[in-house]
Amino acid sequence: MKDRIERGKALAETLFGPRERQRAVLPDQLRDYTLGFVFGDLWQQDDMSVEERELCTTAMLVALNRRDEQKLHFSAARNLGIPRARIEAIITHAAFYAGWPCAISAAHALNEVWPAAES
Repeated sequence: MKDRIERGKALAETLFGPRERQRAVLPDQLRDYTLGFVFGDLWQQDDMSVEERELCTTAMLVALNRRDEQKLHFSAARNLGIPRARIEAIITHAAFYAGWPCAISAAHALNEVWPAAES
């Protein structure tokens, strides 16, 4: 488990940056499961690239209208070099399947963490 947690910490730092890890205050056990199983195992599988996982995760968070997590993953997409236009396309596509309010909320969240002028 310790190896998985270390791999998860390294990936989380790549995705979210070192400052975000300091801000993510979670209960110890939830933090260990998140780092060990989500980022240390699931995100490390060979069947999808990290960038593909990020795009899938972003789409699901838009559809679920999970604004706080959207902001984290929009920033992660940027850190991975995914163009803002790809995130905008996901948001637009999601509007037709998850509903306009989810897409509008996601567009506002994207603008908060990645202003259009910076793309």
